[in-house]
Amino acid sequence: MKTSSQDKMKGSFHELKGTIKEQVGKITNDPKLRVEGKVEKNAGRVQQQIGHAKDAVVSLKGKLAKLKKAG
Repeated sequence: MKTSSQDKMKGSFHELKGTIKEQVGKITNDPKLRVEGKVEKNAGRVQQQIGHAKDAVVSLKGKLAKLKKAG
C-alpha cells in the first residue's frame, strides 16, 4: 500500500477515534477527555492532508517527467 494511502487511512481512524473521545467527554462531562478527542481529531485531519499532499507531489512529478520527455 502506498504511504499516502496509509496516511489517509490512519488519519481517518484517528479523526474518528478523536470524535468518539470528544463525544464521550461531552456526555460524561470530562473536559480532559473532550480536549484529548479534539486534539486527536485534528491530528487525524493533518495526517490525512499529508497523505493528500504526497499524492499531489507524485502527480506533479509524473507531469514534470512527461513535460521533460516532450521538450
